[in-house]
Amino acid sequence: MKVLVTGGTGYLGSNLVKALLREGHDVIVLKRSFSDPRRLSDVLDAIVTYDLDRCEITEPFQKQGNLDAVIHTATCYGRKREMCSDIFQANALFPLQLLESAIMFKVPAFLNTDTSLPRELNYYSLSKKQFADWGKFYASQGCIRFMNLQVEHFYGPGDDESKFSTHVIKSCLENLPELKLTKGEQRRDFIYIDDVVEAFLMLMKMPDRHPEFVDCSVGSGKSVTIREFVEKVARLTGTTTLLSFGAIPYRENEVMKSKADLSSISCLGWKAKVSLDNGLRKTIESDRQRPER
Repeated sequence: MKVLVTGGTGYLGSNLVKALLREGHDVIVLKRSFSDPRRLSDVLDAIVTYDLDRCEITEPFQKQGNLDAVIHTATCYGRKREMCSDIFQANALFPLQLLESAIMFKVPAFLNTDTSLPRELNYYSLSKKQFADWGKFYASQGCIRFMNLQVEHFYGPGDDESKFSTHVIKSCLENLPELKLTKGEQRRDFIYIDDVVEAFLMLMKMPDRHPEFVDCSVGSGKSVTIREFVEKVARLTGTTTLLSFGAIPYRENEVMKSKADLSSISCLGWKAKVSLDNGLRKTIESDRQRPER
């Protein structure tokens, strides 16, 4: 298959690109000229890249021809104090333009990375849900098969340091004097990166007999409290870091429980294979061996 991937230089996207290559697919990555390509450094010769800021969004479709799928993973979390309009541009308008291009060039399938967070939580989640609504609309018109993956809290080796799980693991591995946390009563569904990638690959190859619009949660189907997660990391790393639960307040509109409803994706033949304990062991061992440590 010939697959166009956005966000290919990011954590999820780069893992997907490498998995697609391992399976023998042709991969085209749509990125920006200033994107950091380090995560793809070992496979750059095996992929085709286009810089979105230096070409029209339709160019990859025109030049590559007969694409089988678009996998959209690029996103803006709003963690750098971006304006609302910038977040909307990145998470709603850009993917809508990408979706319209895919429809124009008769790409059979579009896989979208959605969030499990409720739309009313913040600008990020609202913009993600707005685009998912557009995908559902176009699918209902028979324009394209739109597969919407509401991904829970994924983690794994080499993830971004801005992510909570990575921050906790890094702090514990470095034995920081103190790690300031909330009370940790929030429940989260943590899923290992390899399982997320497998969900995308399975849906991408799903036969045409399935509905035009597929909406599914991707997670372990289990939730643990943030406190349990942090204490598990502390135990597995053997850290001396002081865990200061309750040192910082919950954020406004904090989600207190998040757990994937696997009813839609499990009937399609997918389930998470890596337990939280095993996933954390793999992540910690890999991060412990990173050169910068």
